[in-house]
Amino acid sequence: MKQHKYYNIILVDDHILLRDALATLIGSFDECKVIDVAANGRELINSLEKGKLPDLVLLDLNMPEMDGYETAHWLQKNHPEIRIIILTMFDSEIALIRLLQAGVRGFLKKDVHPVELKTALIAVAEDGYYYSNQTTGKLASLLQKNYNNHASLERSMLTAKEIEFLKMASTDMTYKEIAQKMKITPRAIDGYRDALFEKLDVKSRVGLAIYAVKNGIVTF
Repeated sequence: MKQHKYYNIILVDDHILLRDALATLIGSFDECKVIDVAANGRELINSLEKGKLPDLVLLDLNMPEMDGYETAHWLQKNHPEIRIIILTMFDSEIALIRLLQAGVRGFLKKDVHPVELKTALIAVAEDGYYYSNQTTGKLASLLQKNYNNHASLERSMLTAKEIEFLKMASTDMTYKEIAQKMKITPRAIDGYRDALFEKLDVKSRVGLAIYAVKNGIVTF
């Protein structure tokens, strides 16, 4: 993959101070060069359309416009050659599975040590993947639970429509408003709600919202 003496990287994070600090830190690594920064997925797309094509994208998960999930899916579809590392505070099972499905090659917590950050960037650029010990442990635990109980994995696998509903159910929108937004009938909304109650083992809309927050699907 490497065609030059360093790897070109674009940082995508809506927190300016963190993004600038990361850019400075990564720029100090001999093997890396930050060629651009963006505040969200849409700004990243604009950058790519201007010809700034990186080897790696270091991508924040939670952003107010076109978040990490949406951006990763877009990159997987339009630029599969660009490798993605997610930077997040969430490492729940559902988050890991959704990101793996979106083609993400590595995961880093936002409190990562600079040495591990450098290791991860180079590992993804050269070997294709990087998982911390903590992430590997969570994935191994999930697979073990799946081996013992297939329902555990099924509970972690939410469809795009279920995630869309879960996000809106975590707001103050009424179920009728959610139905209008999703362009489906109120009866269908009842179906999504009841299915998620059973799938996520919760009993109320508050339970859905708590699950969504704990797993990084929504943030406040």
